[in-house]
Amino acid sequence: MGWLLIFPIALSGLRSNIRYNKLMKAILDHTQDEAANIRTFFFKPERPIHYTAGQYAEWTLKHPEADDRGVSRWFTISSSPDDEFVTITTKYAGEGKTSSFKRALFEMQPGGEIQMSDPMGDFVLPILIQTPLVFVAGGIGLTPFHSMAGWLTTHKEERPIKFLYGVRSEEEIIFQDTFEKAGIRPTIIVSEPSAAWGGERGRLSAELILGLEKPDENTLVYLSGPEVMVQTLAKDLHKAGLPKNQIVTDEFPNYEGI
Repeated sequence: MGWLLIFPIALSGLRSNIRYNKLMKAILDHTQDEAANIRTFFFKPERPIHYTAGQYAEWTLKHPEADDRGVSRWFTISSSPDDEFVTITTKYAGEGKTSSFKRALFEMQPGGEIQMSDPMGDFVLPILIQTPLVFVAGGIGLTPFHSMAGWLTTHKEERPIKFLYGVRSEEEIIFQDTFEKAGIRPTIIVSEPSAAWGGERGRLSAELILGLEKPDENTLVYLSGPEVMVQTLAKDLHKAGLPKNQIVTDEFPNYEGI
């Protein structure tokens, strides 16, 4: 398992400033729709790769008429390191909102080729299994935690984890079976719920996070999701008294708030 490095800035916020030349070919085996606008892509890399649950990679998909956002993106690997395929899970914003990259990705057919870098990043589980953890995911920020949960299940490892999961609507709630198998029961907060929703309503906040578990000096709070959400929560948690070295962040650029 990789070492955990904790930074007061978002680790994924560094992604767009880095370029990696070591790319490998990966072939799309199949896809799976997790929700109406969320899909998982199952890739087979050309060579075996080794990664730690929670890491991400740079993905390059060359396509005609690419927009000014280019042909590369950074996606967290949503699969467990023990899975047969390497997967990414992402959201389609809809026509007129999404990038040419996302359109090309969602149009891929089995046998299609993408390029990926070696996995990287420090948004991973800490070495000490007794460390209390609070996972906070906004929307598609769920993916690194999904990878971690799958790894914990495979290795029959139990950790003290509390989990807050914020989504826009009930239809966007995904991957719950994986967390159940890992013994992780999320508190789900829906910002735009239907009348039938009987759970928590509203948005993720520092107050909710600190109310979930009173963090002691050993507790680590992991924040993952859209840039603005992660930056706001990290700032508010620090204002509320949580030291910066207990806040671990992973930002997802270009995603809307929850």
